[in-house]
Amino acid sequence: MGLRIYREPDITKPDLIAAWPGIGNIGLIAVDTLRRAVGAEPFAEIEPWHFFYPNGITVQNGELIDMGFPRSRFFYKKLGTKDLIFFVGEEQPSGGRKGYEMVDLVLNLASMFRCQRVYTAAAAVNTIHHSVKPKVWAVPNNKTLIQEVKQYPNTVLMSDVAGRIGEGNISGLNGLLLGAASKRDLPGICLLGEIPVYVSQFMTPYPKASRSIIEILNHNLGIDPDLSRLDEMDREVDENIERLYTMIPQEMRDHIDHLKYVEQPEAESTGKITEEDKKDIMQHIEEFFKKGGQED
Repeated sequence: MGLRIYREPDITKPDLIAAWPGIGNIGLIAVDTLRRAVGAEPFAEIEPWHFFYPNGITVQNGELIDMGFPRSRFFYKKLGTKDLIFFVGEEQPSGGRKGYEMVDLVLNLASMFRCQRVYTAAAAVNTIHHSVKPKVWAVPNNKTLIQEVKQYPNTVLMSDVAGRIGEGNISGLNGLLLGAASKRDLPGICLLGEIPVYVSQFMTPYPKASRSIIEILNHNLGIDPDLSRLDEMDREVDENIERLYTMIPQEMRDHIDHLKYVEQPEAESTGKITEEDKKDIMQHIEEFFKKGGQED
């Protein structure tokens, strides 16, 4: 079990940007899209044997010649504004202890290359409409970052989200890495892109939220990569979501459509919903999908 470093990148005090799969693969799509857009190159990986079973084997002429494992790779890019290390995990290891061990390996490499900050990315399930631009919920692991985060465009502190009473949680390794970084005095921020609660039940990627996360990272890092491929993916997913949306009973869709007007003062007269309305919508959606998408 350990790190395998197969080249020594010439980088200085980089930031680490990391993600594993999650709801809508929002964080993973954001980080992987950004690393591709800037042309980051692979230089290290975490050996898979301790963390995963093979997801397949390759047989040639009757002989087993290879086993396929989920990959956990590091990439680097030397930029004029800020050197970067990307970590992309194709799968989260099962079992709590293995998660801690993988996070330690990621942070060991971060220490080795003197990373100055870590960003993680994930999803925030919320009562929003799929036609609305997703906001980004931010969670810093250090109080000194709070004022900085408040200056980000289209961003809100998770603790400031209505109804959360100053609290929140991040599941999986995207949150665990942030907490473990804090224990090592490595400042970090988790960026969570909003996904509508009903879309989260469709088991579809949600690149619209990934783009919102990338916009924050671009703002912080001073970069402006080409995101045309992500935009094309977003258009295709939007079309699929619209088709799936028609499967929801009309009465429920009428309630959900009111989410278009949340936090839009000019929409007050057209039926802005209350917090009680949002809770009611959430309850009905959850009940609908618990029944397997069947409505009486």
